[in-house]
Amino acid sequence: ISCWNPLQSLLSSMKQACEILTRDPEGGAARIPFEMFSFLYSYLAGIDGEISETETEAFLQGIKEQADQHSGMVLIRHF
Repeated sequence: ISCWNPLQSLLSSMKQACEILTRDPEGGAARIPFEMFSFLYSYLAGIDGEISETETEAFLQGIKEQADQHSGMVLIRHF
């Protein structure tokens, strides 16, 4: 029996968004600016309704710390 996991579904959506919105060549790192990632993640988490605002903020803080080490860019491997 598989169990639907809202976080995994959201992260899968974010991976697809990175691949669509990146300026990197196909097969590249699929980087996007943290601001864009944060906006999309917060928006989708809010629509989902099963991921708390506290969880969202904590997740984004961790992503921001990693993005800050990569010129403000989020890489798929960060999540």
